[in-house]
Amino acid sequence: MTHTRRWLFVATILTGSFLLFLVQPLVARMALPRLGGASAVWNSAMLVYQALLLGGYAYAHALSRFTIARQASIHIALLVLAGLTLPIALADLPPPSPGLEVVWVPLLFLATIGPVFFVVSAQAPLIQRWYAANEGAGDPYWLYAASNIGSFSGLLAYPLLLEPNYALADQSTVWSVGYGLLLALVVLAAVSRWKAANETDDADGREKAEPIGARRICLWLALAAVPSGLMLSTTTHLTTDIVAMPLLWVIPLGLYLLSFVFAFNENSTIGWVLAKVAPVTVILLGSLAMVSGSSGGLNAALASVGLLFVAAVALHRRLYQDRPGVERLTFFYLVMSAGGVLGGAFTALLAPALFDWVWEHPLLVLAAAALLPNTPLIDWMKRFGFGESSKRIAVLVILLAAVLFANLLDHFVASESTLGLYAMVLAVTLCGVLVLGNRWAMVAILLVLMIARGGYATLATSIKGDRDRSYFGIYTVTDDPVNDRRRLIHGTTVHGAQNTNPAEQFDPTTYYGRTSGVGLALAAAPELVGPEASVGVVGLGVGTLACYRKPGQSWEFFEIDPKVVEYSRDGSFSFVSHCSPNSEMHIGDARVVLEGMEDGRFNMLVVDAFSSDSIPVHLMTSEAFGLYRRMVGADGVVMVHISNRFMDLQPVIAALADEQGLTARVRIDNADKEAGITASMWVALSPNPAKIEELAQSEESADWQQLPQRVDTVWTDDFASILPFIQWENVLGK
Repeated sequence: MTHTRRWLFVATILTGSFLLFLVQPLVARMALPRLGGASAVWNSAMLVYQALLLGGYAYAHALSRFTIARQASIHIALLVLAGLTLPIALADLPPPSPGLEVVWVPLLFLATIGPVFFVVSAQAPLIQRWYAANEGAGDPYWLYAASNIGSFSGLLAYPLLLEPNYALADQSTVWSVGYGLLLALVVLAAVSRWKAANETDDADGREKAEPIGARRICLWLALAAVPSGLMLSTTTHLTTDIVAMPLLWVIPLGLYLLSFVFAFNENSTIGWVLAKVAPVTVILLGSLAMVSGSSGGLNAALASVGLLFVAAVALHRRLYQDRPGVERLTFFYLVMSAGGVLGGAFTALLAPALFDWVWEHPLLVLAAAALLPNTPLIDWMKRFGFGESSKRIAVLVILLAAVLFANLLDHFVASESTLGLYAMVLAVTLCGVLVLGNRWAMVAILLVLMIARGGYATLATSIKGDRDRSYFGIYTVTDDPVNDRRRLIHGTTVHGAQNTNPAEQFDPTTYYGRTSGVGLALAAAPELVGPEASVGVVGLGVGTLACYRKPGQSWEFFEIDPKVVEYSRDGSFSFVSHCSPNSEMHIGDARVVLEGMEDGRFNMLVVDAFSSDSIPVHLMTSEAFGLYRRMVGADGVVMVHISNRFMDLQPVIAALADEQGLTARVRIDNADKEAGITASMWVALSPNPAKIEELAQSEESADWQQLPQRVDTVWTDDFASILPFIQWENVLGK
C-alpha cells in the first residue's frame, strides 16, 4: 500500500477539480460587463462547462486503450499546449444580435476557456485509471468523491476568498500558478505509475471487461441527467419565483457537487440514510415544486435546495452502486458526463423554448421520484398477507385518499389555517409512504400534492396565456380588478403597473411616483437641464417614465430584452404609445449600446436596469459610471435606481460618486398602497454640484439626503464583491 502513492493521486485530483470550479465563476465574472446578470447566463455557462467535461471524459476514454506511459505522455503534452493560452482573457467576440444570446453566450465561454477546461476536465477519470494500475490500489471510484470535494472547495473559494481580495488580472494569475502546480502533480503521478503501466496488458483488460447493454447505459444516462437538470432548474426556480437573491446560484451547484461526496462512498452513513429517506423527502419537499410568484418565500427556497441535495445523493448513489469494474471506468464516466450534458441541455436550451414558466423543475422532480430506489420503509402489505389483487385494491384506495386530502388543502388555505394545511400535506405524504414499492403510484401522489400546493394557480396563469419567457427572464402580466391595476411581474419583483381606470391610466405608479426621486427629477428637468432636454432611460419596464416627457424633449429607451419591448407595443401597457410614441428604442445591453454613442448625448440619464433583486454589477462599476458621466456632459444629471430587498448599495454609489467627481443625493420615498406607489430609493448625481443643490432645495423636492459614508474600495470591472452589502436579516426574515 505504501507504493500506491495515494496522497499524490488525491492531491492531483483535488487540485484539478478545485481549479475547474474556480475558473467557472472567474470567467463568468470577466464576462459580466458584456452579459449582465441574468440567471440564464449562468445556466448557459454551466452547459458549456458540462459539454467541455463530456469532451474531456471522451478524451480520457479514448486514451484508455493505450498503456499508461503513453497516456501520460499525450496528456502532459496537451496540458503544456493548453497552458500556452494562459493567462485567461475574455475572447473578443462581436456583441450578439437581439434574440441570439442563447447561442452567443456559450460561444463566448467556449472561446475563452475551452482549451484548459477541456484538458483539466479529463483529470478525474484519467487519474483514477492511473491509480488503479497499481495492484494494491483497490477500487479507485472513491477518488471521485475526493474530486468533488475539490470542486466544492473551488466553488466556495471564489466568492469568499478570490473575488473579495483580488482584481481579475490577479485572479487569472493565481489560477495560472495553480495550473502550473497541477501540471507538476500530473508529472509526478505519471512517474509513480510508469513501471506499473509497462507491466499492465491493457488489451487483456479490455477483453475481460464486463459487457454493458443499452438498457444499463440508458439507466446511467437518466441517473446522471436528472440531478444535473434539477440543479439548473432549482437555480432558475429559486432566482425567478422564490428569492431573487444575488449569488443564490452557488447553493444548488455546491449541493450538487457535495452529493457525489456522499454518494460515491460505500461506507458513507449519511449517503445511506439520505438514499433511504429520499422517497419520503421528495414527496414532502417536492410538493412545493409548482409554487410561483414568491408565495412560498424562504420555506420554499429551503425546500428546493433540500430536495435537490437529497435527490442528487440518492440518484448518484444508485449510479455508483451500478458502476462497472475498473476496466470500464472511463466509459462509465463518459456516459455519466453525457447524462449531465443531456440534463443541462434540457434545462438551459430546450425548456426556455418550450415552456412559459420553469415547468422543467416539477418535471425533473417527478423524474427524480420515478428513478429513486423504491422499496417500502415497512412492507406492511406483505406483513398483512396481501395478495396481488389485494395490493392493487389497497393502492387504489390510498390514491383516492390522497386526492381527497389534497382537495381539502384549498379549504385550509382559504381559511388561513396553517395547522390544517400542514396536517393535509402530512396526510398526503403518508399516503405516498404507504404505496412505496409501487413506483408509479408514488409519483402520482407527488403530482397530486404538487398541483394542490400551488400548481392550480401556476397552471391557470399558463393556460390563460398571461406569462411569457425569454432568455432574460419569466414575465407575468396580471390584472387586479379590485385596485383597477395591471402589473408586470418579473420573477418575484413587480417591474411596473398601470391603472386600468381611464381617469388615472397614465398616472405613475410603483417605483416611479411623483414624489419618488426620479419623478421629482424628471418633473424639474426643464429648469435643471433645459426645456428641450434629451433624456435617456436604461431599462424600459412597462414604460411608466414615458409619461414624464414634456413637449420639446427627446427621449430614448434602452432595453436588453425584446420581450419587454413587446409589452409596450402590443397594447399590454400604453405608457410609451400614448405619452412618448416617437421615442427611439434601443434593444441590447445598455452599456454596450451607450459605448457606441457620442459623449454628451443626454442631459438626463435614468439607470433602472435591475433584474428582479439581482444586481447588474456591470452597470455599477467605475467604468460604467465614467460612461454615464460622459453621456450627460458637464451639466447633466444621472438618476440611478437602487431599491433592493437584500442589499444596501448607498455606500457603493457614494464611492463611485467620489471617484468620478460627482455630487450625489439620495431620495427615499415611502409606499402608498392605495395609489399603487412602492417604496423606492433613487440617487441623483451630476458633475455640476449646482444641479444637485437646485434639485435638493426646490420646494417640491424635500428630503434629499447625503449618501452615507462611502466604502474604501470602488467597484470596477476588475474588482467587485457584493457579499459585504447583503442584508442578511432581510434574506433570513423573508
